[in-house]
Formats: sequence, C-alpha cells, structure tokens
Amino acid sequence: MPRNRALGAATVAVLNALRNGHRFGLDMMDATGLPSGTVYPTLARMEARDFVESEWENEAVAKAEGRPRRRYYRLTPAGARALSEAVERLGLIAGEASGAIEPA
Repeated sequence: MPRNRALGAATVAVLNALRNGHRFGLDMMDATGLPSGTVYPTLARMEARDFVESEWENEAVAKAEGRPRRRYYRLTPAGARALSEAVERLGLIAGEASGAIEPA
C-alpha cells in the first residue's frame, strides 16, 4: 500500500481515537461511532503501514476479569505524523469548501 496515500475520514477517526487514549477495538468503536466492520479492517491496514502497533494482553488478566483477551493498539511516530498531516489537509479542504481560504 502506498505510504503517501491520503487517509480517509474513518482512518483519521480511528487514529485520532488512538491518540486520545482509546487502545482496543470496542473502545475505539464507542469513541468514533464506527462499526466493527470499519474499525478492525482500518486497524489492520494501519498496522500494515506501520502507523499502529499492537499486542495481545495476557490471557490471565482477561480471564480474571471474565472476558475475552483484548488486542491493544498504539499509535507509532509515523502514525502520529500521518494523522497530523491528514488533519491539516482536511482542515484546508474544509476551509476551501466554506470559502474561508482561497484555493492554491
């Protein structure tokens, strides 16, 4: 997958949720309002692009809490840069669309 490809709105939402401390899928779904069919494939694509890293929690922790194991994700420095660039680009697009700034 090309590294310079623009990030879509769902990807920006998932990366932003990670930046704001939401570390596992269900938590990101709650934070973004996106369905699992969007969040998990997005996380997989972002992991392939080295924008996020993940690791499974210890099975004993999950068992003690009576739930399935969680896969915890974290934003990488490359992911943080991509998110910042995408937010800036989306802000410029929104400004152009509203007439607030002149197009280049």
